[in-house]
Amino acid sequence: MTVDIQATRDVVDIITGGWRAQALYTAVKLELPDHIRAGRDTDAELAKETGANEQGIHRLMRLLVAMGIFEGSDSTGYRGTRVSAALLDGPQSLRDMCLLYGEEFYTAWGHAHHAISTQSSGFEVAHGRSFYEYLGQDAATARRFQLTMNAASMFFHQVPEIFDFSGRSVVDVGGGGGHLLATILGAAPDATGTLFDREHMMPKAREHLSATVGLDRAELVGGDMFQGVPAGRDVYILCRVLAGWDDEAVVGVLEHCRRAMADSSSRLLILDRFVEDENSTVLPALWDLHLLVTTGGEHRTVERITRLLNRAGLDIAGTAELPMETTALIAAPRTP
Repeated sequence: MTVDIQATRDVVDIITGGWRAQALYTAVKLELPDHIRAGRDTDAELAKETGANEQGIHRLMRLLVAMGIFEGSDSTGYRGTRVSAALLDGPQSLRDMCLLYGEEFYTAWGHAHHAISTQSSGFEVAHGRSFYEYLGQDAATARRFQLTMNAASMFFHQVPEIFDFSGRSVVDVGGGGGHLLATILGAAPDATGTLFDREHMMPKAREHLSATVGLDRAELVGGDMFQGVPAGRDVYILCRVLAGWDDEAVVGVLEHCRRAMADSSSRLLILDRFVEDENSTVLPALWDLHLLVTTGGEHRTVERITRLLNRAGLDIAGTAELPMETTALIAAPRTP
């Protein structure tokens, strides 16, 4: 029997993916990108700065250089790359994403077999409570999760390019820290906005909106989208907030948005990843499985979300593609 060397290599590359992720997580945990940018570019200097063992740093850096996270060596000095630059501490850093995925989410994925076998959250098995309960009880993780969501929102700047917000009143339902709303209002100076989310999100959102577009153009309303949304606005946005909930709950939110719309010219924008059952690419399928492992949720197909919209009295009036395999669905109220 002939051994398929390439197939063997492919399997090895896949099963060691978790090791690579943990190596990157460790680098971020030790703040190696920031230390190297500051000129601490040898094993000894990095060990001294981080308190880690010098030989351990040497072996970690050898792998990280091979992975393309850094360049150079101990003898020539380590240097940053485009990848390590994305991990530097700062507003758009992916640092918090690496920490969250390397700690809480990595532990949850250790229970992937349970999640897939039972269609329930592996996070609950790992941490003894649901993901959202965990966030509500752990302020540091909640902050890290919000920063992760902000950093992963590299498509926000293109949202005003695929929809005209000029002169409109906009509600960002489940708007989190206010980054999407600030981006929209910044691109449409005559638009006004409402950030609607749970009360514990208000302080961070208020801080961001005050510093960017001003609270004279952006109001903050605390509440629960499953109970209702602010009424009488022109545009409602649901950005990455539906995947963690079952179909009946989602229909309820869509119905709230439909009833709240000012008139027939109002629109609902759903910004999310959607899966395809035929010829799927890896990233949407991977994120869908990640939702199962962490929250018990799922990404839907466009066909399925269309059926839910129809149940709520909404029809898709347009679509647009955004970066990171994100899709914008533009829905209009169905007229009698």
